[in-house]
Amino acid sequence: MSEDVPTTTDGRRLRSERSRQSIIRAALGLIEEGHLVPTAQLIAERADVGIRSFFRHFPDMESLFAAVDAEIRQSYEALFIGGDRGGSLQERILHAVERRSAGYEVEKNVILSAHAQSWRYEILRRNYARSQRGLRKDLDDWLPELAGLDAVTREAVDAIASFEMWHRLRVHQGLGQKAATELIVSLLQKLVLPR
Repeated sequence: MSEDVPTTTDGRRLRSERSRQSIIRAALGLIEEGHLVPTAQLIAERADVGIRSFFRHFPDMESLFAAVDAEIRQSYEALFIGGDRGGSLQERILHAVERRSAGYEVEKNVILSAHAQSWRYEILRRNYARSQRGLRKDLDDWLPELAGLDAVTREAVDAIASFEMWHRLRVHQGLGQKAATELIVSLLQKLVLPR
């Protein structure tokens, strides 16, 4: 009889972990589909778990968002980090913007969800700030020439290369991905290329 206890315990642990992963995947799926502020009830229904089970795994929404971030951080960072960083300054500006544009297109609803809920959840504010620092460092890696800019111009570069600028061009100004990319490249070239 005592030999059955570890098997039963392991089975419960596996079911519990499957439920936890289902909740994380459900939350992420809803956000990616455009439900920018999914409720615990909606996530539990999508995960096919009871609301009590949801709150056994995640005592609050902030703990769920921390788990979602841990689950996807490596994949979303890979969208932005990397790429061929060789070539002229003009080529590197173009390639950096193209890489960011592609990443923003994939992650737009996750970013918008973080924006929509950051007033409520410290974890979302911290994670977004961490991502912004990473993107700034990544742009410095693409364009070491940025180190020679004055502080105001350097901040303008980050503003132009930001998701907020991308979203404004794509949604509020109605530009296609190619046109938005070209506009951002042109603005960055005006700031960064030697005159």
